Amino acid sequence: MSQSALPKTKATTSKSATAKARKTPTHDAALQAQPDADKTLRTILSRLEDMKAEETVTIDLHGKSAYSDYMVITTGRSNRHVGSIAENVAKGLKEAGAKKVHIEGLPNCDWVLIDSGDVIVHVFRPEVREFYNLERLWTQGPNPAKTL
Repeated sequence: MSQSALPKTKATTSKSATAKARKTPTHDAALQAQPDADKTLRTILSRLEDMKAEETVTIDLHGKSAYSDYMVITTGRSNRHVGSIAENVAKGLKEAGAKKVHIEGLPNCDWVLIDSGDVIVHVFRPEVREFYNLERLWTQGPNPAKTL
């Protein structure tokens, strides 16, 4: 059969529209499966309180950061306390339905970072927190982020 014998059809959808149509149902399901930022923040703050974390500060990053909605900075009394806090928060996030929780710094436990997507948690030993002073970094400037 020759090329000319085939019926001519004109594609009515663009490549991006087709891709969008295919990914919309799964994208919506993924959004519904993930806990929202406020629920995640409440889970984290509850776990920090349960573990007796000290000097907890929550920084609202809405409009300041494209990668996260909140940043939580807290302190543990020792390396062991920092590690326990981080493990407890990660466990709480997984129980709450967070799919991709990434943890950095557990082997040393001087500074442990927990990235849940919507909320980033920094757990420090007191000396390390004082040295890096992340609160100052995020709460200064022309449009400082709000500390909650």
